[in-house]
Amino acid sequence: MASRVRRTLLNIIPSISESAGQWALQRFSGGLVGQLGDRLTDRFLEVLLYGMDLGFSLSKDYRRNIKDFRGSYVFRTANQRVAASATFADEDMQVQARPVEDWDCRITFKDAAALRRFLFSGNQDILNSLLANEVEVEGNLNYIYRFGFLAKDLGRRLGVV
Repeated sequence: MASRVRRTLLNIIPSISESAGQWALQRFSGGLVGQLGDRLTDRFLEVLLYGMDLGFSLSKDYRRNIKDFRGSYVFRTANQRVAASATFADEDMQVQARPVEDWDCRITFKDAAALRRFLFSGNQDILNSLLANEVEVEGNLNYIYRFGFLAKDLGRRLGVV
């Protein structure tokens, strides 16, 4: 999120009701719906990470997925043109538009389409993505399964997965 004030205001919405948070999530995440649906672009990673952050702010139900979870991810393309990090701690997610030094899992992907196939495949077939040289994972593979679950759950909540 851009600021603590904005995050605090967004966190108020699900306290009204979970359905109010779900409505706001669907209302404010149009770009993510397009990226998850049919308009995949190089902005997929950025939109996905900020959409997840928005989801954690607007849905107590979705936020439960990161209760007691601490971890850092680095996502990057093979040519290093796209890089971002996501850090989870204290039931919160921080997104940075650069790689962090201290990571638990680093995912290097060929392109946005390869990352999308990797995260949203029917059974998250990591082996096929690795054998096709589309994705390289370093660190704890359990973290990538968790991230894939979070991404799919968000897509399900938005009605596109």
